[in-house]
Amino acid sequence: MQPSPHGIKSEAFSPTSMGTQGAVVANHPLAAMAGMEALIDGGNAVDAALAIGFALGAAEPQGSGIGGDGIVMVHMQKAGTLEVVNGTGAAPLAATPERYQGTIPLTGILSVSVPGVVDALLETHGRYGTLAVARCLEPAIALCEDGVPVSHYQARIASDYEQLHRFPASAAIFAPDGRPLRAGEVRRNPDLAGTYRLIAEGGRDAFYDGEIAHRLVRFSEEQGGLLTLEDLRRHRSRWQDPITTTYRGRSVYESPPNTNGHVLLQQLNLIEAFDMAALGHNTADAIHVMVEAKRLAFADREAYLADPEFVDVPVAGLLSKDYAAQRANLIDPGRASANVREGDAWAFQTAPPDGTKRFHRPDGGADGGSDTTHFCVVDRWGNAVSELQSIQTLFGSQIVADGTGILLNNRMTYWHLDPDHIDRLHGGQRVRHTMNPVMVFAAPADAGGRLELICGTPGADTQVQTNMQVVSAIFDHGLNVGEAMAAPRWTHHQERMNSTFPHAKRNALEIEDRLGGDVAAELGRLGHTVEVLEAWGATGSAGAIQVDGASGALMAAADPRRDGQALVW
Repeated sequence: MQPSPHGIKSEAFSPTSMGTQGAVVANHPLAAMAGMEALIDGGNAVDAALAIGFALGAAEPQGSGIGGDGIVMVHMQKAGTLEVVNGTGAAPLAATPERYQGTIPLTGILSVSVPGVVDALLETHGRYGTLAVARCLEPAIALCEDGVPVSHYQARIASDYEQLHRFPASAAIFAPDGRPLRAGEVRRNPDLAGTYRLIAEGGRDAFYDGEIAHRLVRFSEEQGGLLTLEDLRRHRSRWQDPITTTYRGRSVYESPPNTNGHVLLQQLNLIEAFDMAALGHNTADAIHVMVEAKRLAFADREAYLADPEFVDVPVAGLLSKDYAAQRANLIDPGRASANVREGDAWAFQTAPPDGTKRFHRPDGGADGGSDTTHFCVVDRWGNAVSELQSIQTLFGSQIVADGTGILLNNRMTYWHLDPDHIDRLHGGQRVRHTMNPVMVFAAPADAGGRLELICGTPGADTQVQTNMQVVSAIFDHGLNVGEAMAAPRWTHHQERMNSTFPHAKRNALEIEDRLGGDVAAELGRLGHTVEVLEAWGATGSAGAIQVDGASGALMAAADPRRDGQALVW
């Protein structure tokens, strides 16, 4: 272990925060504070999540905001419930592959899909919140008006986004003096404060059918976009049951399709076939097994995952332990696979494909051959929220809708235009999402199992990879959450299996140089194309809360790679 001030089993550069009454982890300190204030004022985890969700639009606009989407996983301890609120918006009804003529723009109005997170946040709060919506939004409104100092990280990345500083309504926020704001300068967004007040007064209808909706549509029309009032009015969040598997006897829960939560669960099923503890933490052999599991799970995602209201996804087969055992046999501990295909997940579930929907059948069986934000909360009653919010890539479309302060998403860039692809663009359909909130219980949640861990991260296709590394670090190797957040990290890129358009031809295994030259050399010998990053260069900004089984103490930690903050009470 390299020297570090707080490491026990692995290096850690800040102490794990511990409390008994509440814990909040968010990707900006002021957003975390908004959530903690709600808890201290007597609110529950859902109230805190609402406060954080809106505060992030002012404090961390590069990652999320009400112009994007969100997935909320909520556990209410007394009722013993665990639910997912899917707030992903659809492509505009007018969007067609022909309209895009082979190219989906990365920025601008044609990259924008229906924003869904406002409805998800308010739906969840309407069912389980205890504080008034207006109270929960007070900190976010204050951040918009009083301003947020630009962090060093934000200043560094913002300079690369030209349209953010050229488009008038965006520049008024991010480059008010004709240049990107520097670290320490204060960013204000008074129009967003006005939008938040309209939502506090009028609820979700203010956004999807009222004054805000009309402003968004008028802006889209002026810019040549596709968004209409019908698109906004027809949006509704979906309440869903989470999907689950077991890992080393624990129950791991994820969000179902149209998100790729099943990919994490598949990865865990695959690496469970190996003695990860014996392989060691962050050794070349352990990383190799996890990368190979990732390859197999991503091949299945590429073949099967899309909006389940339009496409039949064989979730039961994909999560089958028997299917995982078959697929795990394809992992060669001594060599990286050169070509990975999807398996026949349909063969491992009793229900056949639904002929009224699109579905994929393998034609030969298996062979060997952006940005977002995550936050999590646990309150004094044991209720918990794990939430992902996203505007897709950093700063989304880079355009702010005039008069609203809303930075719009560029989620359309997740669509495929290939007529044979399972996730081909279709107006009114939801694209598949990489957002995947995670909760781990000692036993099934619906049987009274005790919450042990919440974790998640931004990072598009890297999310399920980082989450696998965190879960394995904690439950295979005994790291605490602070160590798991700070541990050296790897990311694998797989040809034509990345989410953002264009779907790149790249095969590479990125590793942070803290893993060491011997690990890099051994991974290369195993057949991986290794690219060594700087010490903290990996994608993502993970956050986690662990619950002590004996005392109930809450242990929280944020990723040191960005601006995250863990607060406890």
